[in-house]
Amino acid sequence: MEAQTAVGTLYLVSTPIGNLEDITLRALRILQEVNWVAAEDTRHSGRLLKHYEIQARLLSMHEHNEDERVAAVMAILAGGESVALISDAGTPTLSDPGFKLVRAASDAGYDVVPIPGASALLAALVASGLPTDRFLFLGFPPRKPKARAEFLTQAANEPGVLALYESARRLPELLRDIAQIFGENRQLVVARELTKLHETFWRGRAGEAVEVFSKAPLGEVVVLVEGATAGGPVVQPEEMEMVVDGLLAGGMRSSEIARLISGLTGAARRDIYRLASDRADNRQS
Repeated sequence: MEAQTAVGTLYLVSTPIGNLEDITLRALRILQEVNWVAAEDTRHSGRLLKHYEIQARLLSMHEHNEDERVAAVMAILAGGESVALISDAGTPTLSDPGFKLVRAASDAGYDVVPIPGASALLAALVASGLPTDRFLFLGFPPRKPKARAEFLTQAANEPGVLALYESARRLPELLRDIAQIFGENRQLVVARELTKLHETFWRGRAGEAVEVFSKAPLGEVVVLVEGATAGGPVVQPEEMEMVVDGLLAGGMRSSEIARLISGLTGAARRDIYRLASDRADNRQS
């Protein structure tokens, strides 16, 4: 155990994702001892630090100023001072700013020390009831329908559980795409408001989820999707039309669909193109 924080060290400190009790003793000590705390939102983090009566010099670092803040933090480290990086909630750098800073600090020879703690990803996974021996974290899917459809189709052959973060207001769109591309019988879990008063886990099939979440819920959401059957094709023959319809609805052209599905499944591109063209014509008629 460190007697005190090391000089010129970058600490990656996990903070609560909802319940303020979910912070480690080590995290509290590090936040008390560092010279600076780099936070995604200084107002949000300021309330957290105030709750624990921690006095700290705060430096904002978010996706819009990350490049310039990396330079500022590197200058602090060069001066022999220590910095703790925190996000708004959970483990920093997971779908949050920080990767560039970690790479710069490690490349420059500074110690980068993770302080483990709360993570929405792991909390949702271990309580999902889905296999935990293999999973793929996909972060936030693209917002535009065409890009999101292609994104999901490329992950459809993954045998492990797929883990996604999503805004609650875009959850209905994501679930519709999952049902169309993966099939309505694919098992999934929607974890909402983790560690908070109204924490819920919804478990069921993708087709059922579309109905249950036809309107956007409130709160923070993690979606976990059952992996594909090991050794099986990405798209079963009986599901091909449904997958093609989903990609067409997302705005993809027949040629793009043919290239994507052929590359993933090995199916003849011309056959997929013909099917997609026919389905596109049916949509227009």
